[in-house]
Amino acid sequence: MRWLLLALGLLFTGLGAAGAFLPVLPTTPFLLLAGACFARSSPAFHRRLLANHVFGPYVAQWQRDRTVPRDAKRKAYGLVVVTFAVSVAVVDGTWLKGVLAGLGIALLGFLAWLPTTPVRDAPDPGR
Repeated sequence: MRWLLLALGLLFTGLGAAGAFLPVLPTTPFLLLAGACFARSSPAFHRRLLANHVFGPYVAQWQRDRTVPRDAKRKAYGLVVVTFAVSVAVVDGTWLKGVLAGLGIALLGFLAWLPTTPVRDAPDPGR
């Protein structure tokens, strides 16, 4: 089971990294899944994920109190709107535009559903 969780953690980390650059692939859920897998399979990989200066504070906060900082949600909303709008504008086919718009709306709904951190408890990713 340890090897399976380790392999899944690596897969989710790769998908999360790809999601940082691809508009349809989400980053946060994959990194949270990677953190959960690494916590149960590899303390070394778990520490490396938490030590990442960009994603680590957010993964640690999620594992600690299951919330997402308000500023991270705002950035995510903006990124989703911009990337999906550009994607819808450049693809051909009404059905594909509809699928992309639906995925964007679903992702915005998922982000809205995530609990938000009170401002005083938000992590400082610059540390």
